[in-house]
Amino acid sequence: MMQSKTRMSTIALAVKMVVATTAFGVMGAASAAAPDTTRVIVAFKPGAKANVKAAVAAAKGNVKHEIFGMDAMAIEVPAVALKGLQNNPNVQYVEEDVIRKPFALTSPSTGTPYATGQLVPYGIKMVQADQLPDTNATNRKVCIIDSGMNRDHEDLVGNVVTGEYDAGTGWWYNDEDGHGTHVAGTIAAVNNSGVGVVGVNANKKLKLHIVKVFGANGWAYSSTLASAANKCGAAGSNVISMSLGGGRKTKTEENAFNSLQSKGVLSIAAAGNDGNTVISYPAGYASVMMVGALDENKAWATFSQYNSAVEISGPGVAVLSTVPMGTGSEAVLTVGTTSYAPGAMEGSPAVVRTGALADFGIGDQVNASVSGKVCLIARGTVDFATKVSNCQASGGVGAVVYNNVAGAFGGTLGTTVTSIPSVTATDVEGAAMANQLGQSATVGIKASNYAYFDGTSMATPHVSAVAALVWSYFPTCTGAQIRSSLTKSAEDLGTAGRDTKYGFGLVRAKAAYDRIASLGCGN
Repeated sequence: MMQSKTRMSTIALAVKMVVATTAFGVMGAASAAAPDTTRVIVAFKPGAKANVKAAVAAAKGNVKHEIFGMDAMAIEVPAVALKGLQNNPNVQYVEEDVIRKPFALTSPSTGTPYATGQLVPYGIKMVQADQLPDTNATNRKVCIIDSGMNRDHEDLVGNVVTGEYDAGTGWWYNDEDGHGTHVAGTIAAVNNSGVGVVGVNANKKLKLHIVKVFGANGWAYSSTLASAANKCGAAGSNVISMSLGGGRKTKTEENAFNSLQSKGVLSIAAAGNDGNTVISYPAGYASVMMVGALDENKAWATFSQYNSAVEISGPGVAVLSTVPMGTGSEAVLTVGTTSYAPGAMEGSPAVVRTGALADFGIGDQVNASVSGKVCLIARGTVDFATKVSNCQASGGVGAVVYNNVAGAFGGTLGTTVTSIPSVTATDVEGAAMANQLGQSATVGIKASNYAYFDGTSMATPHVSAVAALVWSYFPTCTGAQIRSSLTKSAEDLGTAGRDTKYGFGLVRAKAAYDRIASLGCGN
């Protein structure tokens, strides 16, 4: 089982493999405004930058970020100075520089269309990426605004990638958070036999441009996003993918995305993960396509924000993709000669232990008979932390908690700290292991290069990658026409027609291609 993130999920990985919420940083290191000061965006008249900077200095303020491609800057000033700046004849408007945040099941390939030994995340087939080759993708570029990308990742090496240096967050190829690398994997993880997963565009043809806007500190401002989007445009990007957002709009961001739309760029962003009706931005701007999340059964993900602005949906629950090398985790479980596909118990230490498998009931009591053994524990009545703690207190070296209803499940130890590894198993696996008591069992958590993430952050790159894939076949179409074609060819889900949870429905690559091939770009 791989590590899960963004909204935690522990889903079993039925293969053997050695394999959001942060927010984004600013040009200078992200930090909250000092007490009695406020951070705002000041838009000024063309040619008035020097005069406005002088006014900011006179007000005992500081310029924090000059917005790339716009006559605007983010400043931090004493709150009492705001009125004077608003009345300055060189200033067009002043607005709050609000915070923006990111909103993170497979089958083995049979050899067609992906190499044998590849894991195919369920979302790849769900969006029909396996039905539309990325032969022409060299004519498209996707810009990913996120936490950067681990360019040396075994499953991303070979892609055509460019990126930006940021004075606050550093080089685009260093991803301290993992979020951006996960997004990049969904878009373009490489079809390389025996290594990891595949992305929507899996054959190293699609061009990527990475703008790193957040680091390990966890948040930043809308001014940074406006700059980042403009940099995407300046780099010649066709599609901008943004797995991030926040609850309030700004005129500066809206102007940036409106301008990019007028230049033919298709901007796509996450709806948000709070499970309410709040409209997040930038997804809520008319010039940006808002993406909601679905699970592997095409059901609405309960964390996905729902409102009239949701336009389209993509896979966003238990999405397996790349994370910086060695930062993910994989659950392992073998009993005798049988290898199982466990889930990781959240909070388990990353260790692997071996001992004879022993029945530990429901784990409600300490029992010295399991000393030196692996505890097989039935789910039910007692919380997971107590079950694993009792196993440890009994001298057990590891714990396996199996389900008392059908299917896999995710467990957490909460604030309880244990020294023994613990994993979860399905009811079927538990029944099988009950017939293997006394056999040697190996259980644990080990480092991985992949992880399961949940979130509209994961749905967004599916849609962005499909947009680029379809567009590569029809490069004379405009971004607006591709956007319209994606919605008109989406698989209608939920209430008939557009609705607040699914938008127009599930994005589908082959269906969109067929529609344009039959009806043309503008229909």
